[in-house]
Amino acid sequence: MKKVLITGAAGFLGSHLCDRFIREGYHVIAMDNLLTGSMDNIQHLLPLEHFEFYHHDVTKYVHLPGQLDYILHFASPASPIDYLKMPIQTLKVGALGTHNLLGLALAKKARILVASTSEVYGDPLLHPQSEEYWGNVNPVGPRGVYDEAKRFLEAITMAYHNFHGVETRIVRIFNTYGPRMRVEDGRALPAFFSQAIRGEGLTVFGDGSQTRSFCYVDDLVEGIYRLLLSDYHLPVNIGNPDEITVKQLAEEILALVNNPAAKIIYKPLPADDPKVRQPDITKAREILGWEPRVPRVEGLVTTHDYFRKVV
Repeated sequence: MKKVLITGAAGFLGSHLCDRFIREGYHVIAMDNLLTGSMDNIQHLLPLEHFEFYHHDVTKYVHLPGQLDYILHFASPASPIDYLKMPIQTLKVGALGTHNLLGLALAKKARILVASTSEVYGDPLLHPQSEEYWGNVNPVGPRGVYDEAKRFLEAITMAYHNFHGVETRIVRIFNTYGPRMRVEDGRALPAFFSQAIRGEGLTVFGDGSQTRSFCYVDDLVEGIYRLLLSDYHLPVNIGNPDEITVKQLAEEILALVNNPAAKIIYKPLPADDPKVRQPDITKAREILGWEPRVPRVEGLVTTHDYFRKVV
């Protein structure tokens, strides 16, 4: 039986990856320091014979006994509200955490997939964003702690691949949504659902004309799974190229929740907030045979059902 270590396993994406690898017949070793993750996300897996959990901070030395075949490094604060509150931890997990896990991959001769982000493109001057685009990032701006942590993560991963011959994979993740997002996550989609269900104002920053591209979590997990098992070591965008404005998203969620008390309110645009975001997924299509399958209208209904239970 193949063994996989998943860091950030109690988080939104990490927990869905745990589910997928359990279904595929792997022995899953889950690791999380629970800084932003929740045990509720993996509670259903704890009784299983081939699932184990370690409460550990990957910025500290990581050791596991025995064989290890794969590592998926998904530990990191991932929303502006988190990395603005925890800037040092965000930088450390991108730098020290990635270094520790690459060292583990080298020692165990394991293949490692690291979670990068569309944020490496910053406020892009190229649209849509392809993997060849180097980005437009402000390293000293408020979002720089996350953007640069992920850019360093990519650089050290490539260094381990080129210098040590470690089998590495890099996924650049675009906006993703689905069940298990935190109510107080701070990103637009969970914020809109929480505000609409409570009958509060849906906070749209600027005039809402900035765009995002939302991918349902099951589609994202499928892309990550295919990338891990592929032979391609350079970064690959995984996201849904169906681009919409933030205002349009707010209106769709308002219509779905149908709470007359909820209305859109406008606030000033935060510093360095990207104006556009849309993945070029040519590589994912050609190399992985992957593209998103779940239409937004369907994914939003499932996500709405989840938020109804937790808000």
